[in-house]
Amino acid sequence: MALQNIGASNRDDAFYRYKMPKMITKIEGRGNGIKTNVVNMVEIAKALGRPASYTTKYFGCELGAQSKFDEKTGISLVNGAHDTAKLAGLLENFIKKYVQCYGCGNPETEIIITKTQMITLKCAACGFLSDVDMRDKLTTFILKNPPEQKKSSKDKKAMRRAEKERLKEGEAADEEQKKLKKEAAKKKASATSKDASKGASTKKKNLSDEEHSPPGSQADENDHHAVADDDDDDDVQWQTDTSLEAARQRIQEQLSAATADMVMLSTNEEKSKSTKKLPEEAAKSETKVNGIGNGTVTAETEDSLVDEIKEFLKKGPSSSQLKSFLKSLSGTPKEIMDALFEALFDGVGKGFAKEVTKKKSYLAAATEEDGSQMVLLQAIESFCGKAGQEVTKEVALVLKFLYDNDVLEEEFIMEWYQKGLAGGNKASPIWKNVKPFIEWLQNAESESEEE
Repeated sequence: MALQNIGASNRDDAFYRYKMPKMITKIEGRGNGIKTNVVNMVEIAKALGRPASYTTKYFGCELGAQSKFDEKTGISLVNGAHDTAKLAGLLENFIKKYVQCYGCGNPETEIIITKTQMITLKCAACGFLSDVDMRDKLTTFILKNPPEQKKSSKDKKAMRRAEKERLKEGEAADEEQKKLKKEAAKKKASATSKDASKGASTKKKNLSDEEHSPPGSQADENDHHAVADDDDDDDVQWQTDTSLEAARQRIQEQLSAATADMVMLSTNEEKSKSTKKLPEEAAKSETKVNGIGNGTVTAETEDSLVDEIKEFLKKGPSSSQLKSFLKSLSGTPKEIMDALFEALFDGVGKGFAKEVTKKKSYLAAATEEDGSQMVLLQAIESFCGKAGQEVTKEVALVLKFLYDNDVLEEEFIMEWYQKGLAGGNKASPIWKNVKPFIEWLQNAESESEEE
């Protein structure tokens, strides 16, 4: 089946990915019963993401003729004899009004009916909400026959969050089970220790009885030695060895411990002296090298990080390799993230959003740690401030793409935006360009709550 690009403005674009079948019509009947059958209307409507009844009804409204679409057989009929070119032109008008986004022209939109019975097109690419002209005749038919609502990305994210919470609850239950096992083991150990202490007390009692008894035969002495051996087995020491050799050994141990303490004390004093000198010496050396202090050192560090990451990226590493490499770098998380963003998108102007889509796996690997999403948002903000107006215009598309691909979560995006407005840099153009996406997020949240 021959295909063509969706939308007349994209007709000559060989690489356009949104396509639909070319219309095939067939004239049936004679006289007053003549009709035009759009043979492949179901395939066309499926490519446009709209019910086939909408397109058939639109032809009838525009031509002033009766039209009918049979849901069971998929046959689309319009009364009268109409050539294919005329119907194809009407289909282009339908695409402009009810399919393409009014903002970016992307046909990947969804029909939304508001509480006030207004029809809007919600773009999945840029988040723009297009208001349809309610004076058109087809709008009445759409309000009476609303399209089936697909599961929004918001619902999918809610399902993923519920799954994460379920896993956390399972982990908490496992931890609780481990604690119970440890407590049971401790109780068992305490019970065994009590039994051992009871055994030791009985042995002590027997020993004291033998000491108070009068001196007897050699057998009694042997029994006494046996009891002493049993006590040694239980790690109970009843007497101190007072021989000359044992005394020398104890003196030697005490002397070695004292000398060790003296050595440690002397090394600690030397360390404290050296650390006191360090800040002054560091400040002097820094002043000698730079002449302007910490600012130059930070800039040099950032440049060196960018160069290191660029060299590593030339090898074409995997996302896991990049993650381990970033961990090995010396610097704060913000410095490393800024350097990574600079290395990935250095020199990018128009087409910033496309570059981000290509390097999504690297950004996803860099944001797996806790708190790294906020650092990434700050890196985007600082990069837009340096790169200029062309990059700043595409920041909403970048955030939408990273949000849809679970690199950024809604709570961090909202927190970053609110902090940016609350800060002293309200006049920055980035907040003006981000605002439509933030409003879309808020509208999606309110819609999901209403549902």
